[in-house]
Amino acid sequence: MRFVHLVHLDVANFDRMSVAERQDVDRRALANNAELEQRGALIHAEAIQDDYSAVLVRVRNGQVSVTDGPYIETKEQMAGFALIEAPDIGAAVAIAGEDPIAEYGTIEVRPVYVIPAS
Repeated sequence: MRFVHLVHLDVANFDRMSVAERQDVDRRALANNAELEQRGALIHAEAIQDDYSAVLVRVRNGQVSVTDGPYIETKEQMAGFALIEAPDIGAAVAIAGEDPIAEYGTIEVRPVYVIPAS
């Protein structure tokens, strides 16, 4: 089964870190990704830019509406994602628990929805 790990972080925590501390987090996260790839558990992972670079697009009654970020009033924001292959939700949660980023934020684990063929 495939699962998405949605990474949520309070960016202010990273802003308080030294450059060396941030580089250490990046190094550990990349090492974890490499290990997951070797195990065949990681399909793809990406970090994303902060909420100031976000744009929301909605279509209502045929009209396109665009809103520039930031758009959420919360401390944590989505900071990245990983597409994981795991036998079940328990294994996907265990993999999330191995991620060094979980020490600084929250990893939301969701099964991928497979659209049924019609």
